[in-house]
Amino acid sequence: MTTELIYLTATLILALVQVVAPAAVKDLEFGLAWGVGARDHTPVSKNPVVGRLERAKANLYETLPLFIGAVLIAHVTGAESALTLWGAALYFWARVAYIPLYAFGVPYVRSLVWMVSLAGLILILVALFI
Repeated sequence: MTTELIYLTATLILALVQVVAPAAVKDLEFGLAWGVGARDHTPVSKNPVVGRLERAKANLYETLPLFIGAVLIAHVTGAESALTLWGAALYFWARVAYIPLYAFGVPYVRSLVWMVSLAGLILILVALFI
């Protein structure tokens, strides 16, 4: 497996972590009975971290299909290069850094880190045309 595919796999694992994270924080706030119940009536969370984690997850899901497609196209066409390697690495590590920055409400730096992830995605796409 290429390094780019390893980063893709790691990003998919990160996406799963981002599914579980807000639910885990809600379980802590609302109790285990709520967490394993039918959740017919979900109370509004008073913990801002829950909303931030949910928004960070939604943000990942906006670019994840593009990242998946770009990495797979690069792999299938044999276009993997230093650009795709750096692009995949930048995308993944920026997405990792993005989660705590968003969860703790860090402004500006969070946006810069998001731009780094976008730059990584763009590097992969550029590599497809070189």
